[in-house]
Amino acid sequence: MLIGELSRRTGVGTRLLRYYEAQGLLTSVRRGNGYRDYDEDAVPTVRQVRALLAAGLSTEVIRTVLPCARGEGPGLGFDWCAGIRDVLHGELAAADARIDALRRSRGTLAGYLEHP
Repeated sequence: MLIGELSRRTGVGTRLLRYYEAQGLLTSVRRGNGYRDYDEDAVPTVRQVRALLAAGLSTEVIRTVLPCARGEGPGLGFDWCAGIRDVLHGELAAADARIDALRRSRGTLAGYLEHP
């Protein structure tokens, strides 16, 4: 399918689809006219990428875990390939650290507002 069809089927703009391809998250073959041609597997792959981005993962991490992703949407899961649990545990720990830093910042700001 052409990039426009993939965009229509996934709701993801063509610019983002090109970006995903540049990041190694999506593959296509070039037709003789230079157009990108995607196979049917591109639709669930794009949906998996979107779900993983929504979970806060970077494209670099997604490139690592995507080959092990299965399903899409709320049913997204993983075949537990070597090292994937460690990667996701590391990402969870980093998210917890960011949350803690935001809580501290929020507490400081709230403290400023308590004193007129």
